[in-house]
Amino acid sequence: MIDTIQDALTERGYTDLTPVQTAVTASELGDADLLVSAQTGSGKTVAFGLAIAPTLLGGEQKFDRAAAPLALIIAPTRELALQVKRELSWLYAKAGAVVASCVGGMDMRDERRALDRGAHIVVATPGRLRDHIQRSSIDLSETRAVVLDEADEMLDLGFREDLEFILSEAPDTRRTLMFSATVPASIAKLAKSYQKDAVRVSTKAENTQHADIEYRALTVAPRDAENSLINVLRYYEAPTAIVFCNTRAMVNRLTTRFSNRGFSVVALSGELSQNERTHALQSMRDGRARVCVATDVAARGIDLPNLELVIHAELPNNHETLLHRSGRTGRAGRKGVSALIVPAKMRRKAERLLQGAKVKAEWGEAPSADDVNARDEERLFANPVWSETATKSEAELVTKLVERFSPEQIATAYTRLFRERQSAPEDLAPSGSDAPKERPAFGESVWFSISVGRKDNAEPRWLLPAMCRAGDLTKDDIGAIRIQQNASFVEILKTSVDGFLKALGDGMKLEEGAIVTRLDKAPDFNAMPRPQGGKKPYEKKSFDKKPYEKKPHRGDYDTPPRPATTEQPKSGKSISDARPEGAVTEHKPRVTGEKKPYEKKPYDKKGEKKPYDKKPRGDKPAFDKKSDGKKPFRKAEGDKPKFDKKPGGKKPFNKSDGGKPTGKRPAASANDTSKRFTPPGGKVKPRVSKGAGATPKRGKGKP
Repeated sequence: MIDTIQDALTERGYTDLTPVQTAVTASELGDADLLVSAQTGSGKTVAFGLAIAPTLLGGEQKFDRAAAPLALIIAPTRELALQVKRELSWLYAKAGAVVASCVGGMDMRDERRALDRGAHIVVATPGRLRDHIQRSSIDLSETRAVVLDEADEMLDLGFREDLEFILSEAPDTRRTLMFSATVPASIAKLAKSYQKDAVRVSTKAENTQHADIEYRALTVAPRDAENSLINVLRYYEAPTAIVFCNTRAMVNRLTTRFSNRGFSVVALSGELSQNERTHALQSMRDGRARVCVATDVAARGIDLPNLELVIHAELPNNHETLLHRSGRTGRAGRKGVSALIVPAKMRRKAERLLQGAKVKAEWGEAPSADDVNARDEERLFANPVWSETATKSEAELVTKLVERFSPEQIATAYTRLFRERQSAPEDLAPSGSDAPKERPAFGESVWFSISVGRKDNAEPRWLLPAMCRAGDLTKDDIGAIRIQQNASFVEILKTSVDGFLKALGDGMKLEEGAIVTRLDKAPDFNAMPRPQGGKKPYEKKSFDKKPYEKKPHRGDYDTPPRPATTEQPKSGKSISDARPEGAVTEHKPRVTGEKKPYEKKPYDKKGEKKPYDKKPRGDKPAFDKKSDGKKPFRKAEGDKPKFDKKPGGKKPFNKSDGGKPTGKRPAASANDTSKRFTPPGGKVKPRVSKGAGATPKRGKGKP
């Protein structure tokens, strides 16, 4: 290993390499293309940084002056790209590397200036890198290595076309490394197209998914899905936790709810600007925020310090997303918890996700309020502050407290102050409380009849409160209520019958004069008459079928010839109705041979013109052609004069003052308003030359 790289690892605290880091730095691989699959959180960023170091540096310890980039690192999301840039910056710091980034949401002019100054390594997202290539703001002629980080995620997000364009623009002599959590068929096809004899590298950790992560499947009632999130956060009290949702709306909802409950929370979703997303992650790293509510945009590659808890507020759509979400914890040998909130109706889906991810989860109910309080007591008594002695600045205050208050008062005050700093847990219903419950048996009862029924508009919503008021009963004392046509029947618990009869008195009357009668046995509702006015039962009527009578053929009739007239009778009846009864209509037999045979007319050959027959033209004189070749002007007799003076004394339009035709229109005058458009029913608005309502004048050369 190169000395400058080794020094950076030692300074960072790396004593042993992870399995994937050891595998990609094997000496036998040389400069071969690699297709690496390793689980998330296994140190893949440092792994490909170590893998391409010999390719970039050669035998040197430090880089030369920065010019065209030597390596391209392509990541699917902005957050992951910026995180890769931070990791490679400290890894290559002692080697003098200049690392630049090109990600969406950042100022493209700043990125272009950074590329013009020169960079050894460029970390970019596919879309922004393609823009720089098309604008010729990045030179790939010196590129020695191209790394595709989270290649499967980039293909899932629709970056295949961008990746193919970038790889086609890079030099053919480059070294291509693909890192992915899984290697589906699409990744294998891309590797076959753009890699040369790639070496497949897979670590043994693939067989045991997330050995450092404890999976918990917590069943909750559907109405307590959000309340259970508060209890889970309070139960574990992780230094840093992330809550995953499926939609941006859910992220905004939970962010507001957690903030109102006193949690220091930030949101992370695709609708936020890059600056807002960067500040949210930085606040998590600085410890200013303890809970991050995010969509799946944070499920890949995000590495937050001390992230010990991942909560799936909504179940993911597939098991790959489940693994990537959970992989934000339990990184680099640290332990973590991945908790799935599972409503009762989503249990089957949760089981399929866990089975597809090849992980086992511990099933149980979400922590209750008592569980959270018990866990708070454990943390309280385990706090090392109990074994520490008071400092000089604290000793004086401690003495005053002991002298003034009793031990019970001090303990009570401390407990209250301790709980005030924490958000109170929620009371959760059992996970199966939303399931429909069977009604218990009513018990021994007595039936009563009431002298009002359906014909009196009796309804259970009137009978039930009336009986409760008049008979001093509750709704639990009354069982079935059956409304019939002439009476109603009510079932009353036997233990409440005596009090009911006593409350009614001797009259046995309810409201509005309804009389109550006690029955010796339950009524037989099947033997009671059907209500009047209801739908009658279907009765099949007997069908009287007449014997078939063969009708005579129309040719058997002797009909007289039809009259020639087709006039309709004045009575409005048809001709057939006007025939006398018993009249027989005779049909005229068809006469054959009446149609003349087709006779072919003699064919006149084309081209034979008939002789011209000059038709008489009446009194119209023949046309006399003059010597000049022009048609003479001829005024027909009886024609009107050219210009006839119209009534009213107005001159014709095309006559001048002298009465001679000029062929020109008269010049328009600005003062003449007779030709202006007058709207229907209105008057022409006069032009105003001065004042607020003045008509604007048109400038020269303007329409």
